[in-house]
Amino acid sequence: MTLDFDYAKFIPWFPAIGVIICFICCMKPALRKLAGPACVLSILASFIAACMAYSYVPGVPGSTAAGEGNFAISHLFNWINIGDPEKGGFVANFSYFFDPLTMIMLFVVTGIGTLIATYAMGYMHGERGYARFFAGVALFIFSMTNLVMGDNLLVLYLGWEGVGICSYLLIGYYYDKPIAVEAAKKAFIVNRIGDLGFALGIFLTYMTFGSIEYKVIIPAAQELLAHGAEHAVALTPAVKAAVAQAHSVSPSYLAWIPFLLMLGAFGKSAQLPLFVWLPDAMAGPTPVSALVHAATMVTSGVYMIARLTPIFQLSEYALPVVAVIGGITCLFAGTIALTNNDLKGVFAYSTVSQLGYMFIGVAVISVGGVFHLTTHAFFKALLFLTAGSVMHALAGNLDIRTMSGMRKKMPVTCWLMFFGCLALAGFPFTAGYYSKDLLLGDAIVKGTIGNVPHANWYLVAGILGIITAFITAFYTFRLWFKVFMGPTSWEMGTDEGHEPVDDMEVITDAVAKEAEEADPHHTHHHGPHEMPMWPMNLPLIPLALGAAVLGMIAVGGLGLIAPKWIESMLFNSTQFAAFHPEHSAATDATHHTVEFISGSLAVLGIALAFVFHCWKREWVAVVCKPIKPAINILVGKYYVDELYELLIRRPLHTFGRVLFVFDDYVLAGLVNFASFIPRLAGWAARPTQNGVLQKYGVGMGLGLAITLLIVFYAWLAA
Repeated sequence: MTLDFDYAKFIPWFPAIGVIICFICCMKPALRKLAGPACVLSILASFIAACMAYSYVPGVPGSTAAGEGNFAISHLFNWINIGDPEKGGFVANFSYFFDPLTMIMLFVVTGIGTLIATYAMGYMHGERGYARFFAGVALFIFSMTNLVMGDNLLVLYLGWEGVGICSYLLIGYYYDKPIAVEAAKKAFIVNRIGDLGFALGIFLTYMTFGSIEYKVIIPAAQELLAHGAEHAVALTPAVKAAVAQAHSVSPSYLAWIPFLLMLGAFGKSAQLPLFVWLPDAMAGPTPVSALVHAATMVTSGVYMIARLTPIFQLSEYALPVVAVIGGITCLFAGTIALTNNDLKGVFAYSTVSQLGYMFIGVAVISVGGVFHLTTHAFFKALLFLTAGSVMHALAGNLDIRTMSGMRKKMPVTCWLMFFGCLALAGFPFTAGYYSKDLLLGDAIVKGTIGNVPHANWYLVAGILGIITAFITAFYTFRLWFKVFMGPTSWEMGTDEGHEPVDDMEVITDAVAKEAEEADPHHTHHHGPHEMPMWPMNLPLIPLALGAAVLGMIAVGGLGLIAPKWIESMLFNSTQFAAFHPEHSAATDATHHTVEFISGSLAVLGIALAFVFHCWKREWVAVVCKPIKPAINILVGKYYVDELYELLIRRPLHTFGRVLFVFDDYVLAGLVNFASFIPRLAGWAARPTQNGVLQKYGVGMGLGLAITLLIVFYAWLAA
């Protein structure tokens, strides 16, 4: 069906207008201050448009949309239309696909994006690239909204590559710092590996189904999974053609498509072995870290698997592999965070770990997968932004070993981060508790059902996730207790502060300097200080509320729109197009057991963090001494970067040098030798061209004589 309202198609284009305005601000120094508000208002307009579109989308609770199917398509313009679609033609229009999953992602991207951009107006104040920064943020949201709204794989891929280039630009925002430049290149290159697999997966999808449109390939996959069983909704001619083509190609195509798409998801969402770019992304400004880690880029892979779940079900190994990789990544990154002493680095490895949870969730086709994506966006954005406040207050210092008792200097930031830490730790009845335990319970249930192929893989993933729940609670509150509890002490960093961008800010800085001279105890310049309520702390309050109560609202039966709202949404999305969970007393009992175990482990982890990092800090050295070799491995981050250097980068560099030498000496030598032969012939003939007519005559005579001899010899031989 076609969406019966027009403004929904403009949701991505408000940030696009924001990009244009920010670029104009870049060119006009007097307008640079307007870039921040323009960016925020453009993203806010997208969020408002998404809210207005909500009730018109089929499948959402309270929807006024009528018609068959749980999706609607809003056509923007014809893009690529080659041949007859029913006879193998290629169609990829610029259209937008609306279903409940789209709406959830839009709320996350535009809602959280608005709050992050608002915070950034204060955090980035005075930066030389202020307008450039907000142009990148608006472009990031534009790319991400196109990614989640596209009605075919090509539009999704455009948004996919768009967030990739935006991450490169924003991570490398401080282009005069080598560490930022290296981090940006690392993110870009590692993602190219995954994106190559994703592109090949799109090609193979078209070869298999003759289409890349969701409205064709998802029902076609559903039909293949049903093995000809009757459906309530009749198949369209395009879907029938896609099914027929899928039956005509090699069965290996259906098996390979999910694994190629999976490679793209692992790169963009930082799973083993392609996770190495995400921790280094901390080199960008803190709002960029929040944007990349919470609301946009890293959720792309999770979203893609959720959107194309029926495609992934075509291979019996695809989803089990996703689950196991997610479980291993979850535990792997969590253990690294245990010993990390970088304020943002702990949360960076935590993001990798939490993404592992999301992959477990979408692999077991659990509501908890996408719901954990949503709750994680709230509490991880909150954690990064509060960490940015601490970093801002300490002039760039990020070493948590050098700060203590900051609650007295930054009380608002302290308790805002506390709510984020509770949710990340999965403390009972917080948002993280509901979403994480929901997906872990579904993993254990699926892993204990005998008729599920490779059920033990799901069980392993669930067990790894439960173990990581304890680790997560410990390292999260290890950071919070070290930074905010205990005696008050700190060390300032080396950041000299933001440089003014125009005359008005020079005047403002001059006034501030006069105030400092009048008040020598002015805390802003002589020690850590609380951030201003606007625009930095106020946007964090909705994030803290979401981290605290979103689980109870969306899952716990307190839904403001409908009971268990998240389930009502996702059950009508493409994620559940070919699978609907069967609830029973046994599965409910398993869920309750997992909730109890995971919640208890979270409380235990927090308690141990309190003992070792607040009450008896001296015990840490005593306990760690016998296991120092293991701790050194964790401090070295399992030496993954060193392994990449040894096994991949150096061999490729050496191979490149060999090719360079081969090209420089062998190939170039052959080319030079080929060019030397005519030069040699010319050199040999040069003495004969001296301008003496007599010698020319002798030469002509000799040539004629030789020619006659050859002709005479040929006549005798004949």
